[in-house]
Amino acid sequence: MYTRNLFFGVVVLLFLGCNPKPKPIEYGSDNCHFCRMTIVDALHAAEVVTNKGKVFKFDAVECMVNYRKEIDPNEISLYLCNHYSEPKELIDATQATFLISENIPSPMGEFLTAFKTADEAHIQQKDNGGELYSWDELLTKFNR
Repeated sequence: MYTRNLFFGVVVLLFLGCNPKPKPIEYGSDNCHFCRMTIVDALHAAEVVTNKGKVFKFDAVECMVNYRKEIDPNEISLYLCNHYSEPKELIDATQATFLISENIPSPMGEFLTAFKTADEAHIQQKDNGGELYSWDELLTKFNR
């Protein structure tokens, strides 16, 4: 009985230890996994979480998208990014709407900003100009 309970406990711990979940970005001390810059911009940071729970942090969505070229996308559980309306809050990047507008600078100079909803993105596009992209459209643009 003891051995069976011990085995069950170990299996549960292993399962929980590999649970893919985001980690908070420590602005001013974490470095971008792609370009190695210190992450300071709470409006444009991003994060990837692998199926095994390993977290990679980025100072901008464009760094995350460029890093994606170096890994097997099937090993990724979560693509996350900050969004314009609530800086520091991570949202699902695959569901976000992105605006590239020269009136909203981003750390790597691509002028790329994420929005939680298409409505928010359209409002900012109206005010700042630029082009809107879905996640898939953004991947296509950056994979040229």
